[in-house]
Amino acid sequence: MIRSVFTVVAFTCSVAFMGSAEAQTVASLGREPASFFERLFGGPISPTARRLVSWSGTHRPGTIVISTSQRRLYFVLGNGQAIQYGVGVGRPGFTWAGIKTVSMKREWPDWSPPAAMLRRRPDLPRYMPGGLGNPLGARALYLGSSMYRIHGSNEPETIGYAVSSGCIRMTNADIIDLYNRTRIGTKVVVLR
Repeated sequence: MIRSVFTVVAFTCSVAFMGSAEAQTVASLGREPASFFERLFGGPISPTARRLVSWSGTHRPGTIVISTSQRRLYFVLGNGQAIQYGVGVGRPGFTWAGIKTVSMKREWPDWSPPAAMLRRRPDLPRYMPGGLGNPLGARALYLGSSMYRIHGSNEPETIGYAVSSGCIRMTNADIIDLYNRTRIGTKVVVLR
């Protein structure tokens, strides 16, 4: 009986995940009621929900600008507009600034903690396959030759806080939206 219930719940989650990724973008920016997917993975019900904002910066359309102090990521659209996303950033001692480019994109990425992280946390697994339990979440954008990524999170409650080892965390719903808008070679500007 319990196995049957678990199977139904898992199937419902996967159908909701697969079926609402495209609708997610419109629903969040249009302020429609939150979908099942958004309630499960974060979305408009969150104070860090993505939204369309005015943009007066000089960056070209398609550029990603991250303000670690504001804990916000901006995807520049042009015509004075950007999409603002809430993000989790590096905790004290793990913040950084600079210009990178998106060198690789992965759906449901595998994760191998870097050596420096394993020295701090020897209890971590050496490898985790992609999936719901993986700390990189639903998507990852790899930043140049650095160890940093913009990625989803299976801990949406950490969005808006300084908790990571330098990576930029987003809700799974938001990283899917950003992933679909981003190309290899996209410029990423990280500000303090």
